[in-house]
Amino acid sequence: MVTTTPLEEELRLLAGSVPDPELPVLTLQELGVLRSVEVLGPGRVEVELTPTYTGCPAIGTMVADIEQVLHDHGIPDVSVRTVLAPAWSTDDISAEGRRKLAEFGIAPPRPGGPAGPVALSLAIRCPHCGSTDTELLSRFSSTACKALRRCASCREPFDHFKEL
Repeated sequence: MVTTTPLEEELRLLAGSVPDPELPVLTLQELGVLRSVEVLGPGRVEVELTPTYTGCPAIGTMVADIEQVLHDHGIPDVSVRTVLAPAWSTDDISAEGRRKLAEFGIAPPRPGGPAGPVALSLAIRCPHCGSTDTELLSRFSSTACKALRRCASCREPFDHFKEL
């Protein structure tokens, strides 16, 4: 079991509060991509970050934003490492993150993902009216991790964060 120091917890909260560049309604902590923050020595911190998928174009911005927030907090030497294992999963999105996605008009991924437990309902709920009568318009939307759907009840289009 890895124990963290109060300083590491404080720095994790700071790094985790950085908004996701593609989904600014979510923080990196809520999205589940922030893996660890470790103090290596006086003024030296290493952060581990897992992208939502390999080749994510937002990773550079995430790294720069984490470095900036920690520099602003007085940490001169910040190293952000990209870690690919274990791979990120939509199960890593926090309950608060799922709530914020729905509030923002994006249908959150279903818990369990495609390899997890079988969901009782495979329906995607419209974040606008709550109807499960929705249809897929495109497997890809504004980002590769989202699909474009439309509600048959209220006729509003919406993004669905795909399960990974």
